[in-house]
Amino acid sequence: MTVSESNANLDKVMQLFKKLNAIPRPSHHEEKVADFLCDYARELGLDYSRDDNNCVVIRKNASPGCEKAETVVVLNHMDMVCVGMENPLTDTVQAVEQDGWISAKGTSLGADNGIGLSMALAVLADDSIPHPALEVITTTNEEDGMTGAAGLSPDFIKGRRVINLDSEDYDSMTTGAAGALLQIHRLPAPMEKAPGGKRRWYRISISGGKGGHSGVDIDKNRSSAVVLAWALLAAIYNEYDLYLAHLKVGEANASIATTAEMVISVESGEPAEFVKSQQDIFNEWVAEEYGESDPDVKCTIEKVAAPENVVAPDAFHQLMVCLEQIPQGVIKMSETMKGTVETSNNVGRVLLDDGCFVVSTHTRSFINEEMKRVADEIATVFKENGGTSETLMTAPAWQENPDSAFLKLTSDVFQETLGWRPRLVAMHFVLEAGYFVAKYPGIQMASIGPRILYPHSSSEKVEVSTIADIWKVFLRLLEKLAKTNI
Repeated sequence: MTVSESNANLDKVMQLFKKLNAIPRPSHHEEKVADFLCDYARELGLDYSRDDNNCVVIRKNASPGCEKAETVVVLNHMDMVCVGMENPLTDTVQAVEQDGWISAKGTSLGADNGIGLSMALAVLADDSIPHPALEVITTTNEEDGMTGAAGLSPDFIKGRRVINLDSEDYDSMTTGAAGALLQIHRLPAPMEKAPGGKRRWYRISISGGKGGHSGVDIDKNRSSAVVLAWALLAAIYNEYDLYLAHLKVGEANASIATTAEMVISVESGEPAEFVKSQQDIFNEWVAEEYGESDPDVKCTIEKVAAPENVVAPDAFHQLMVCLEQIPQGVIKMSETMKGTVETSNNVGRVLLDDGCFVVSTHTRSFINEEMKRVADEIATVFKENGGTSETLMTAPAWQENPDSAFLKLTSDVFQETLGWRPRLVAMHFVLEAGYFVAKYPGIQMASIGPRILYPHSSSEKVEVSTIADIWKVFLRLLEKLAKTNI
């Protein structure tokens, strides 16, 4: 394939990405994009399967003359984290390109993992690209539980060489990933009639944080709106007669929270002036703490009308105790992988819903036993304060053999195509690889992708030149695999 042909095919990749971004695809609601994938396979005359979790695999026979090569699996996921969308079930992504980057207007972009999926689909549509037999598998709910990968049947795919296009580090090849354990905790929050008398009511809003991926960005000293909201409420709660009527913090379980909204009440008089002054005190503290790493965080406090009901004070106290006692952020750095977080925990969301406080925690570690220990301790904190905990997802850690022939071939292709070799890295976020390694014995996996910054946030963007480079690597790798068995 010539360079011009490769560039033409890249245009097809971008057209497919545009089509994907016209389809709402939040986690747990991937039916429409699964329909699109099945229709796409039928239009191309390709065999496909769809399971009960809406995971889809599309199969394409090997190019003529490449029939003896081993089947290659191309892995992506179809869901995205829909930050900034008023209604993720109907809102679409409005992508814009500027200064060599593609981003979205006010929302997350969905380059994670829409770009990789678009590359896989483009290969299926082009018979001029030499390749072995392909199984293009697209999973569901990767971003919020990985139930798609966890529920795959043992015979859903046959191949044992996997190219995973769900990577965000252009100059790296991911060869390991931390495990993850997602829990939802519930604390009873009975409501009672709002107190009367001389009281003032305020809406406190926190916004402007960079947020980001709760694994990738956990060590970047970005503010968590959960931590900020707790600190602000604690400052008021410890000194004055405080009632809470509304609480909503965070946007997604897998993201560092960027927004918080609370409605509180204190007695009129001096305490009210104290509450109002918290806006200035808070903003000064945030500027000092996060001025370089997260400079746009701000707090606003405004008067509002009195609501009808408030949370029972004892229930609010229990929530504050829980948020104080559970770990948030980096827990331990790795002693064997320099500069890599070994264990962390992120509180993604805290909200008041139907008489309960609902809190999500995402615990990650390269050591499965440590991950479980931290998660168990968090659950114990909630239990001791009258709450319950439910595990929504447990994904095992994964470590590829760095000396495998498959990884060496992939590295060689980078050298031949781009003139440099990728770093082999283990990432502090969960990949579906752990499920695949456990479910399909003998699997080998190489995870590559373009440069994506600020995934899981409204600042998400992808560098166009790196899309083109990874596309060339992907095509060259398929060509090499079509001519050899490793």
